[in-house]
Amino acid sequence: MIFRAARLFAAVAAFAAATSAHAQNYPNRPITLVVPFAAGGTSDVIARTVAEQMTVALGQPVVIENVGGAGGSIALSRVARADADGYTIAIGNAGTNAAAYTIYPKLTFTPDSFAPIAMVAKTFGIIALRKDFPAKNLQEFIDYAKKNPAKVNLGHAGIGSSNFLICKVFAHAAAVDVTLVGYRGAAPALTDAIGGQIDGVCDAAASVAQPVNEKLVKGLVVGANERLASLPELPTSAEAGLPEFEAQGWNGLFAPKGTPADIIARLNAAAKTAVESEPVKKRFADLSTVAPSASEHTPEVLQQLVTRDLEKFKKLLADSKEPK
Repeated sequence: MIFRAARLFAAVAAFAAATSAHAQNYPNRPITLVVPFAAGGTSDVIARTVAEQMTVALGQPVVIENVGGAGGSIALSRVARADADGYTIAIGNAGTNAAAYTIYPKLTFTPDSFAPIAMVAKTFGIIALRKDFPAKNLQEFIDYAKKNPAKVNLGHAGIGSSNFLICKVFAHAAAVDVTLVGYRGAAPALTDAIGGQIDGVCDAAASVAQPVNEKLVKGLVVGANERLASLPELPTSAEAGLPEFEAQGWNGLFAPKGTPADIIARLNAAAKTAVESEPVKKRFADLSTVAPSASEHTPEVLQQLVTRDLEKFKKLLADSKEPK
């Protein structure tokens, strides 16, 4: 019995030593950062901006891999199954890491399948319309939508995406019946809005600010408390007469459950260094995106956001579950 206990202790000690040594050597090869949407959307742009500076901080390439489909769930499933060694991580948001559990009841992963690393960005939701849409402002749009139930269509990055949530929050606040059209990412939805194939999009400022400024689409409203510096003419929801429309989101980094704490800490430190760097600050300013404050960089804060939004969207999305 004593011999067995000693052998078990030795095995545990050896495993701990190996894990510690592995963490000390981390990273010694490229890290894959999985983006749950097509290239060009908000999550993709933020991921690429942050990854570039994380590469500098870690001394190894952080390589972007776009895996679209099912509102980000295909990508999250892949990351949940990956080795918990810090070499496969994901960028997520309230859609992929909170709302998806209400919308897709048959997911192969749960909130506990992931270890939070750090929040890396705060985003602001915008409703933008094709440039020739008849409504000139938010109130005219709401009046038009109410007179034409289900005839106005708004594109988003797939059911469960943060853009889908912007659509749902907006439709609920405005009490309008609009048709929501899902795409494999924000970029193709925006392309169709620019081309006039759909009436508009629910998107984040990071993706849609430039097309709005270039008059490719018509900015309607931003779900923020203050006007955005990059879109000074775009009214806030309160200014436009719909204060109930609040669309301030987040993006965070996640690793598979079981990733060693030392590796999570290393990734967290690299993410913090990245978002505090001048290149990221400048790029975020151009994107009307805000970096988290110093007190918001911890894994615990990201976990709190996930927990909060799980409950929030469980109530809002009761009618949005995927058909069984």
